[in-house]
Amino acid sequence: MEQCDPIGARLDRLPLSRFHFRIFGIISFSLLITGFLSYSGNVVLAKLVSNGWSNNYLNAAFTSALMFGYFLGSLAGGFIGDYLGRRKAFRVNLLIVGISACAATFVPNMYWLIFFRCLMGTGMGALIMVGYASFTEFIPPAVRGKWSARLSFVGNWSPMLSAAIGVVVIAFLSWRVMFLLGGAAMLLAWYLSGKYFIESPRWLAGKGQRSAAEKHLLQVESQIEEEKKITLPAWHSAGHMADPGVESGSFWLLFKGQMLRRTLVAITVLIAMNISLYTITVWIPTIFVNSGIDVTKSILMTAIIMIGAPVGIFIAALIIDRFPRRLFGSSLLIIIAMLGYFYSIQTEEWAILSYGLVMIFFLYMYVCFASAVYVPELWPTHLRLRGSGFVNAVGRIVAVFTPYGVAILLTRYGSITVFIVLGVMLVLCALILFCFGIETRKVSLEEISTLV
Repeated sequence: MEQCDPIGARLDRLPLSRFHFRIFGIISFSLLITGFLSYSGNVVLAKLVSNGWSNNYLNAAFTSALMFGYFLGSLAGGFIGDYLGRRKAFRVNLLIVGISACAATFVPNMYWLIFFRCLMGTGMGALIMVGYASFTEFIPPAVRGKWSARLSFVGNWSPMLSAAIGVVVIAFLSWRVMFLLGGAAMLLAWYLSGKYFIESPRWLAGKGQRSAAEKHLLQVESQIEEEKKITLPAWHSAGHMADPGVESGSFWLLFKGQMLRRTLVAITVLIAMNISLYTITVWIPTIFVNSGIDVTKSILMTAIIMIGAPVGIFIAALIIDRFPRRLFGSSLLIIIAMLGYFYSIQTEEWAILSYGLVMIFFLYMYVCFASAVYVPELWPTHLRLRGSGFVNAVGRIVAVFTPYGVAILLTRYGSITVFIVLGVMLVLCALILFCFGIETRKVSLEEISTLV
């Protein structure tokens, strides 16, 4: 039983230190480079079409290969992380992304590039999920939401990073250098993770490797005492605490009893994230053009509106631990639903910009809440990565089909209908989260595993 394990309680009592900051630095850097490689594909495709390497069909295959890789990685990474450990799962996927990105630098044709793009996607899909889920096991519950949100904040600078570097690299060097830079950065992260990314003591204890968990934890406690010039209070296990033994759980436990409730809530949370994210951000420029705004101006307006993304995540990191998780997430969904409707009926450019900017601000607060904070917290240690991996994989499937649904609604009924349908779906998701979600704010992971 996880609730009887003092390992988690000892981790939760630790003050933030260089140990935590190193873990944060390695994971956030990896997420940043993952995003850089993902968004670099959009920049690279334009160049490949212009030089005759690619066409619309190959571009579609290139994009689909990444999405398929994300789907595979989310599933496979969960099994690797729960069975072989957080550290191995994280480092193996860093290596997969690093090697495949470097290999993409030297491909002779588009078909090989598509192949390595799929491998990159597999590693990146696993890295995103493993990174967020593993991070929750190291950070004290009082600040877990804030620091998980900061991971998301760093990672979401990747679109601007890839665009800025791409302008220079593709113009003066070669599109191949984009992949080389991303691959080299991933290999650097792999090297640093070998030095500073320890195996999760919670996972070790759950697997019955208590001596290894104790060894890691004693080293961390010693480092913190030396760094902070303090003596940590001795840990005395309460009389009712027993050795939790070896935790094991079939993947199918995710679909039984109270765990099924968590699985369905997590899927709902991520469906809400994906349908709003891929409806609003992907289709904003098209909706502008369909409204009579010229292409150049629509691109500029989209760029201005997207400023709300990093600002939203930054604010989320400041306030997310001040509100109950269920209330926070469901309130954001209702706000996004209302803003989406009001945004869709605007005709003046200043109003479109204003509503759009505020809507993106709240949307990315929710993206941060869903992907970085709430979903990774929901699971017991022995199911954390498989649970996160499965629901993220479902979210990827929704992301693939959402654009088709939006296209049908937009073509037949117009943009207002698109946002009305989106709003209704988001309100339903908000009700499910509020009524059936569990509260995880400032609660230890061991306590969360016992909540019903």
